[in-house]
Amino acid sequence: MNKSQIEASQRMASEGYQTKKSVVVVYTGEGKGKTSAGIGLAARALGNGWRVAFIQFIKHWEVGEHLFLAEIAPVFGDRLTFYKGGKGFYQAGELSEKNISDEEHQKAAQETYNFAMRLVRTGAYELVICDEINNAVHDGLLAELDLADLITKRHPKTSLCLTGRNFPKELLPSVDIATNMTKIKHHFDDKFLANKGIDY
Repeated sequence: MNKSQIEASQRMASEGYQTKKSVVVVYTGEGKGKTSAGIGLAARALGNGWRVAFIQFIKHWEVGEHLFLAEIAPVFGDRLTFYKGGKGFYQAGELSEKNISDEEHQKAAQETYNFAMRLVRTGAYELVICDEINNAVHDGLLAELDLADLITKRHPKTSLCLTGRNFPKELLPSVDIATNMTKIKHHFDDKFLANKGIDY
């Protein structure tokens, strides 16, 4: 921080502003950018020397963010944990994964959730990102109570980021920052497929 930033911080502290030990961040909504925001948060945290876990609940195929995380993992060593636990889109029509049963989807979601819960409770991570966990809850692969437990049972110094559509409104009082990604325009509506490097 430079001198003016330090002075501003001191002035705000004198006006009663406080710093939290950790926060819960939600990126939700119908618009694009939720996972991208989570990746950006991971980059910021790693840049500050934090220990970060990025846990994927839906996508199991090789998308750009997975390749990126795998490539940078050796640079950060044990400061970055990447876990891919999803079985693909669930009940999404033609986008759904073929030959994967409802039971397999639920088992994968539960195993991924159990892994996330272990990490948020240890206090070993400053940031745990649960990418697309909101989708898993909305689709019934996990219970809303599971999401509530993840928020309330986390270690006091562990910040949590939850991404995906349809974050339960009932849980908004228990989070610190919530952003709704609003779609203004998307070329998919004009029958254009996703672009590699932009959408995945």
